[in-house]
Amino acid sequence: MAMKDEQNLADYYLFDRLAEGLGDKAAILFGEERHSYGDVAEKTRRLAAHLMGNGLCAEQRVLIALTDSPAFAYAFFATLRAGGVVAMANPAAPEADLDYLVRYTRAACVITTPRVAMALAATLSEVGSRLVVVRDVATGEDVLGRDSAAIEGGSWLVDALEDGAHRIERGEAERRATMADDPAIWLFTSGSTGQSKAAMHAHRDFVFNTEGYALGTVGYRQSDVTVSVPRLFFGYATGTNLMFPFRVGATTGLFTERPTPETLAWAIEHYRPTIVTNVPTMMGKLLEDDDARRAKGKPALDLASVRFHLSAGEALPPVLLERFLARFGGEVFDGIGSAEMFHIYCSNRPGDVMPGSLGRVVEGYELRVLPVDAEGPGAAPVAVGASGVMWVKGDSVAFGYWQAREKSWSTFFGHWCMTGDLFRADENGYYWFEGRADELLKVGGVWVAPLEVEACLLGHEAVSAAAIIGVEQDGLTKPKAFIVRSDAGRMQGEGELATELKEWVKARLTKHKYPRIVAFIDELPKNDRGKVDRKELRRRELSGENPVGR
Repeated sequence: MAMKDEQNLADYYLFDRLAEGLGDKAAILFGEERHSYGDVAEKTRRLAAHLMGNGLCAEQRVLIALTDSPAFAYAFFATLRAGGVVAMANPAAPEADLDYLVRYTRAACVITTPRVAMALAATLSEVGSRLVVVRDVATGEDVLGRDSAAIEGGSWLVDALEDGAHRIERGEAERRATMADDPAIWLFTSGSTGQSKAAMHAHRDFVFNTEGYALGTVGYRQSDVTVSVPRLFFGYATGTNLMFPFRVGATTGLFTERPTPETLAWAIEHYRPTIVTNVPTMMGKLLEDDDARRAKGKPALDLASVRFHLSAGEALPPVLLERFLARFGGEVFDGIGSAEMFHIYCSNRPGDVMPGSLGRVVEGYELRVLPVDAEGPGAAPVAVGASGVMWVKGDSVAFGYWQAREKSWSTFFGHWCMTGDLFRADENGYYWFEGRADELLKVGGVWVAPLEVEACLLGHEAVSAAAIIGVEQDGLTKPKAFIVRSDAGRMQGEGELATELKEWVKARLTKHKYPRIVAFIDELPKNDRGKVDRKELRRRELSGENPVGR
């Protein structure tokens, strides 16, 4: 099919499965509930009819702020089927952040929980957003119920579905034709240097990456069952735990609770997934949780069903990968993607894993490592093995950022995207992540990549997690390490361990890279994508909230 032809992602991911005869197959597992492809499709049809019948026009944004339940799938596919544009938010985000997203997207409709609906009532009225409210449920509870919350100016999901059914019976429209190049989904950046920006994507972008990465690189299968640590509002998980399994007629297992070692272990033991969308921090926590179970004489974690784990979003140190595979088996495919390209464009894959690297380019994409000061993709690449900024070319590249023309001009160059990520490529085509260009620290006149120091610290048995920021001392920048101690680390005194960690880094990296200050912290701050929030660490440092360190 030519990319200018009619195309809609609700068909590509969902309704085409019905045409393939998979209507009775399980699409979603939710606690003890089983939702077939036919069930999801019917509720999607009804909700799309409700949205269109209540004024949703083509290309208007629908902001979905829901936990991981079947209702998320209904809202996601119904918006696309109605010709709207999906935008997604963390329902647990601070009210100010959600208020910003409603205003920024100019959402024609918001589909969310009672808590968010009540907190944003004035904003929704001011913006003119219609409202569909989904009962806030624990895993396995009925998302079609109502609770005692007073909802003004909107509908409970169950009522919206009933309204949609009546509209379909009367012959009203329940889908809108869209073209491959029509806008479909806005994916938000992590906002590491300010408020989140929306990378605007067309329907075709998601098809391109799904075929090249999900099917062609890591190999999703109809027999797969998927589970995710990141939540569905985050494009990484929207792809791996909703779009990709739906494309092949597989099954996704959802849970609404905050991901912890306990809730993830429950999901794995309950759903028996073959694919787990993971992050390095949780992989480390699973190891610690398994140690604690064994120490108490409890059964060890059983991950035998897992064919492979996907890892992205933060660095996966080789020492952690080695420990994880030795303990739990399976495979781990680490890769890198971005909101600007929808999903992963460089990855390890079955039969081709290079520990410590982010693998090789995904078919259909092109990568270049260019000098930091390169002004366009035509610049001469750096030498093999040298560090530079990664540029990526592929058919999933976004139109640009919404309401951010200058940032768009410095990021998007036609088919190419300047990622801002530092990489080096080796002679065999493997790419090695070295941090963000905007996070480099100049220490003693020499650039230091925080990621390299963090990876070194994570090799010490006393360290469970680590983050490096630059702090000013006497007008000079000094690396400061924030350390979350492992069980072994908590056996040592802080002063003794701080000295030991400094010497550990000095012995393994060039001397100027070692942290001049080591501070111990119970937990590193994370943004809503699950990444270490260095911006928050820097804010705390300036306000005096961080521990002083040694």
